Amino acid sequence: MSAPEDVPIRDEVIRLGQFLKLANLIESGAEGKEVIADGHVTVNGDVEVRRGRQLREGDVVEIGGMRARVARE
Repeated sequence: MSAPEDVPIRDEVIRLGQFLKLANLIESGAEGKEVIADGHVTVNGDVEVRRGRQLREGDVVEIGGMRARVARE
């Protein structure tokens, strides 16, 4: 599998739902809510069903074979 794309964030943390949209892994917040609730999103290899999960620098999010890593600006 290819290396995840680094997606910079401004603050120390970002919520999973916000990060999915920022990283262009989903089209809308409604889609994010659905894919997270359905168990299609992993954080650091573990299925995550909490849209408000706090992500920090270095966390890797995967959905549908696409991967993105939280990076600092």
